[in-house]
Amino acid sequence: MTVSKIDLLNKQFSRGVFGYSRMEVEQFLLELAEVLGESADAQKSMRKKIKQMEQSLKEYRQRDETLRDTLMSTQKMVDDLKVAATREAQLILDEARAKADSTVQKGHNRLAQIHEEIEDLKRRRVQFEVQLKGLLKSHLEMLEMSDPEKNKVEELESKLMYLKKVD
Repeated sequence: MTVSKIDLLNKQFSRGVFGYSRMEVEQFLLELAEVLGESADAQKSMRKKIKQMEQSLKEYRQRDETLRDTLMSTQKMVDDLKVAATREAQLILDEARAKADSTVQKGHNRLAQIHEEIEDLKRRRVQFEVQLKGLLKSHLEMLEMSDPEKNKVEELESKLMYLKKVD
């Protein structure tokens, strides 16, 4: 049963000798007490429900805040990891470039050394050829010089042979 404000304001009691009808007033008060009791119970139930919902809302907000904090922490950690990984990758690249530069420099140095060795060998070859030509020339000259002597030796041998025959 419900009693509204309008019902209360429009309620008319019948009049008797000593005022309003006592039974009607008492009946109305009982009805009103029942409605107020139900209303108080409903209000109490609603307040309890509101407290529960406020508690649930508080828990959800705490969870939301915790999740937000966790998400922010995770994002910061991911960002830090990205920065660290980028830094480490740069260090690895720098080290690789340094090794590559060193290897290239060693290759250039070795190439220069090989060119120097080739040039040295060419100089030695030219020197050897010049010395060999000089030696061959001097031997040829010696051989040519010995030809007149050779002729003398042959003349002497032929004279000797003649003398042996005559004897």
